[in-house]
Amino acid sequence: MNKNIEITEKLKEAILEGIRKIKGKEITIIDLNTLHHTECGYFIICHGTSSTQVSSIAQSVEKNVEDEVGIKTWHSEGYGNSIWVLLDFGEIVVHVFSESARRFYDLEGLWADAKIIKADSDN
Repeated sequence: MNKNIEITEKLKEAILEGIRKIKGKEITIIDLNTLHHTECGYFIICHGTSSTQVSSIAQSVEKNVEDEVGIKTWHSEGYGNSIWVLLDFGEIVVHVFSESARRFYDLEGLWADAKIIKADSDN
């Protein structure tokens, strides 16, 4: 397996585990690799039921990725109000929303031409 693909897969699993630890809802992976001119390969999206949970999910993802893969977030924003926290890991960008913000911004609809994978069908 290509080393970059292997790292991306480990990163993806560490992100998903970090989200699941704090019970993130409706985890969705948007595979942007088939589209042209995208900034990254994947979006991973989920939501929490409160600003506290949104912040906790994002912190869990950051900690889990650093512990499991040894990678720190390149950039993060949104912790101030925790309505939409964005974590940029380069090849993967994580979006942790409040439920209402997720419905409003509708990234799944915006990127509907990409491959969309429901990571947890029971959420």
